[in-house]
Amino acid sequence: MEQCACVERELEKVLHRFVTYGHQSEERLDELLRNVCELRSQLVTFGVQDADLSVLSQTMAQCCKEIKETVQMLASRHKDIHGSVSKVGKAIDRVSDRSVCLEANLCPASSNFDAEVSAVVAETVWDSPEKQRNLSETIVEHLYRQGMLSVAEDLCQESGVVIDMSMKQPFLELNRILEALRMQDLRPALEWAVTNRQRLLDLNSSLEFKLHRLYFISLLNGGVDNQLEALHYARHFQPFAAQHQRDIQVLMGSLVYLRNGIENSPYRSLLETNQWAEICNIFTRDACALLGLSVESPLSVSFASGCMALPVLMNIKQVIEQRQCSGVWTHKDELPIEIDLGKKCWYHSVFACPILRQQTSESNPPMKLICGHVISRDALNKLTNAGKLKCPYCPMEQNPSDAKQIYF
Repeated sequence: MEQCACVERELEKVLHRFVTYGHQSEERLDELLRNVCELRSQLVTFGVQDADLSVLSQTMAQCCKEIKETVQMLASRHKDIHGSVSKVGKAIDRVSDRSVCLEANLCPASSNFDAEVSAVVAETVWDSPEKQRNLSETIVEHLYRQGMLSVAEDLCQESGVVIDMSMKQPFLELNRILEALRMQDLRPALEWAVTNRQRLLDLNSSLEFKLHRLYFISLLNGGVDNQLEALHYARHFQPFAAQHQRDIQVLMGSLVYLRNGIENSPYRSLLETNQWAEICNIFTRDACALLGLSVESPLSVSFASGCMALPVLMNIKQVIEQRQCSGVWTHKDELPIEIDLGKKCWYHSVFACPILRQQTSESNPPMKLICGHVISRDALNKLTNAGKLKCPYCPMEQNPSDAKQIYF
């Protein structure tokens, strides 16, 4: 992702230069326009006959010189911007240039967006109607999550995927409430939170309190006219007094400064606008938890992981072909090297055999010996001699059949 960040930095530089160029151009052109208008008004007012021709000639020459210099300056800066744009293109070309070193003396291989990616794609991934249906359902679920309901319906019709209404309804409600929150309408979210209060409490969620808090703050924005209504609404804080006593005290203390305006008081932090984005994130997280869904779309996570892994896989394939290392990558579902996707993509524990130094899989699962040590099944078979197995970490001898498969 470092390469992507580099592209973003270059793009930000270009956008900043465009904005600066636009502002400077407008200011300079406005200044020239004022000078020309003043010169024109002088000619109209005094006339050419009354004006000193030498002074007039000098003024017009100076004006023409300034116009010429301005045009040259704008052209030069515009050329510099083109150079910055080309740097963005070069940065994009470098996104997929990832070095993969299989040996200490191996030179890094590179690829670009025009490279053939079919070499690292398993042909049997989508070779059955069932797999294609699973893919379509995953895309439809992603579209529902994003609130693109009409697009999801069109995809269902074209792909023949039938989505049960019980699966669709939670997403419809979720998007309806999120859309209301983006419009700073708290009522649908409050109704949902009250309905699911007990389930939210079981999750140790503070969503309902934060919604009431935000509604109370919106009343404070109305000034003294809403003071009585705010006092009455404060009764909603009673169930949360034990867990959020300090926050409630701050909210009630802000009422003292209502006449002079909260924005002019020590409580002006209550009016920060980022609270609306925060409440949207909290609602999405807790609603997905109640629905048994992940906060992030599985399709988004898979796509992001693929973007990080694809350049590495293409480099590996190129190195293998150059060195004619046949047999290094024989299984499409296994990788010859480990690709680090970052902690954000860690969803379950992974066991690597300490003997063979390779990750276990369904065909080569981890096996627990009676002494407590764990190795892979392939390592167990290789260490077995004459029906006996000696643990590689302790002197205990045992029967290989006593080993038990474990699950992470």
